[in-house]
Amino acid sequence: MIPFSPPRIDQKTIDAVTSVLQSGWITTGPVTKTFEKMISHFSGVSDTLCVSSASAGLELILRWFGVGPGDEVILPAYTYAATANVVSHTGAKPVLVDSNPNDFNINISAIKEHITKRTKVIIPVDIGGMPCDYDMINRLVEKNEVKELFTPGNDNQRMLQRILVLSDAAHSIGAQYKGKMTGSLADITVFSFHAVKNLTTAEGGAVCLNLPTPFNNHIIYQQLTVKSLHGQSKDALTKSIAGNWEYDIVEPGFKCNMTDIQAAMGVVELKRYRNDMLIKRRYIFDRYTKALHSFKWAETPFFEDAIRKSSYHAYLLRIKNCNEKQRNEIINHIFKLGVAVNVHFKPLPLMSYYKSCGYDINDYPVAYKNYSREVSLPVWYDLNDDQIDKVINAVTLAVEKTIGK
Repeated sequence: MIPFSPPRIDQKTIDAVTSVLQSGWITTGPVTKTFEKMISHFSGVSDTLCVSSASAGLELILRWFGVGPGDEVILPAYTYAATANVVSHTGAKPVLVDSNPNDFNINISAIKEHITKRTKVIIPVDIGGMPCDYDMINRLVEKNEVKELFTPGNDNQRMLQRILVLSDAAHSIGAQYKGKMTGSLADITVFSFHAVKNLTTAEGGAVCLNLPTPFNNHIIYQQLTVKSLHGQSKDALTKSIAGNWEYDIVEPGFKCNMTDIQAAMGVVELKRYRNDMLIKRRYIFDRYTKALHSFKWAETPFFEDAIRKSSYHAYLLRIKNCNEKQRNEIINHIFKLGVAVNVHFKPLPLMSYYKSCGYDINDYPVAYKNYSREVSLPVWYDLNDDQIDKVINAVTLAVEKTIGK
């Protein structure tokens, strides 16, 4: 069986983790701080906080911005549940918006009609690694008629004086938009380093700070560091300095820091990410597209246009003239042929919890149409040419057996 997305773990990774284990310092410490600085430099921002997961990072920012009961947060219906779950944790309401028909991302033209006086945050999601049109989103929140609706509820909201743009870039580290790297495209961006991501730390994430003046991003970084450590005024590394043991609890914070064990994996991966990982993933994307685009039933994803370059995270193949039942049959046939595939994503209104909250998939027809005929193909660093050919053959046989040529 060709697996769907195993992590890249080689001797360099093993040696880096072993070095941390032997150092006597395994929790948040110097390696995590190094990784944070590397991400900031890579993404073009001044400050980055590493955390235990992208979900934790998203929720940390919602809490910092004061999002709570009575507030609304706009996000796509087509995303993984984490994007909406963190909103629900705060007591705010997730407001779902339909997708673009071409790239799976949130329909920006439809966002404006969902903005109300309760809207505090917009969370665009870079599905599959393809960045959203951030200039359009950033211009939208700066429009006078939109800013006039904004009703600030705390000091951070009063300082911003508009809706916060919080990018869920779980798929898109290394992607580009108009020559700028993801991480620097929104007010705040959150990356994921989960086991199936391009760049993994087993579990983990990062919060890239790009807030405009009068915010001081380094001060925000310090505030978030405290918030991520139970509101503790000093981290363990600082407390380890002789005579520096005493600390204070300045707020009832959370526990979502990254460890040096995780960061060691990230440091290795980020050093070779641009000139190795992204090149290999692009090669796999190109191979799939070259082989599949000539089939009448194949709608291959685009992963580069005049202003955007993907991070090549997920190859989102759509089958033309295919319904959900047929798509599921195709997936079953592919598995029987020894290839693991996936679906990105089942829209939130199809999930039991969000159904129970009153969301109806009929209100999101594009999201459903994309989902009902989508199959995600394996993309991982060590996938070789013979395996790529096996994937292509399995997909072709499965589709033609189910819906014909």
